[in-house]
Amino acid sequence: MAGGKRILITGAGSGFGRDAALRLAERGHHVIAAAENRPQMTGLIEEADRRGIGLQVENLDVTDALHRRQAHAWDVDVLFNNAAVGEMGPLAEIPLELFRRVFEVNVFGHLALAQGFARQMVERGNGRIVWLSSIAGLTTNPYLGPYCASKYAIESIAQAMHDELKPLGVQVCTINPGPYRTGFNDRMGDALRVWFDREKSISAEHFTTDLGVEVRLADDYGEMTGESQKDPEEIVELFVKVAEGESGLFRNFLPADRIEEVKRQQAAIWDLRQ
Repeated sequence: MAGGKRILITGAGSGFGRDAALRLAERGHHVIAAAENRPQMTGLIEEADRRGIGLQVENLDVTDALHRRQAHAWDVDVLFNNAAVGEMGPLAEIPLELFRRVFEVNVFGHLALAQGFARQMVERGNGRIVWLSSIAGLTTNPYLGPYCASKYAIESIAQAMHDELKPLGVQVCTINPGPYRTGFNDRMGDALRVWFDREKSISAEHFTTDLGVEVRLADDYGEMTGESQKDPEEIVELFVKVAEGESGLFRNFLPADRIEEVKRQQAAIWDLRQ
């Protein structure tokens, strides 16, 4: 593609970020695929070589100030704040260090990264910052409180940033995936095994969430199943559309068949009783 953009994608070692980085590089953009660890970097390099495409692969932990300082030297047109971690479990019981970790990665690390790039973008009068939010940033469900809280924070940050930076030439938007089959939702269930004790829990047995997974807290270690999760291809295509400026929307939500349901759930909060 003539006049390709310079695009940084955090969390490009897996999931949406990995596939979008490769797809955008295939379309002629200069993509900086940032992964948290060496095995993910190796996998990206090998896959790019196999496809015969150029891909700049870098190590970036968004919670590390030195890593962020290095990233701010890359001079990008589009920043995808895509990396994320997830924890689930009852808020009355989850260890606070796990809750804090979710916010350090999903919120604070990415805000610090975005601040540096925002300054550069304002100085040149253009640029785009994309926040990977979620359906979990629009609706809240039992046992997904830690993850939902971080995505709600992202929604507020992105909206404020949009209003503040739009007059200065910088575009800010969100991508809000529903339940997609990337393994992320299932790993949240696996993480519950580290600390959840069924015998000591005060929580209910199970609940089906808006991420399209059933959480069974009564099992020995907890379990997440995701039979209703969708093929992530349409989200990868949405990454491309947003990167190339073809969307124009602040909020980019998929799958489309969940939008009205989400709006109904948001409206129902006004009549929720104690």
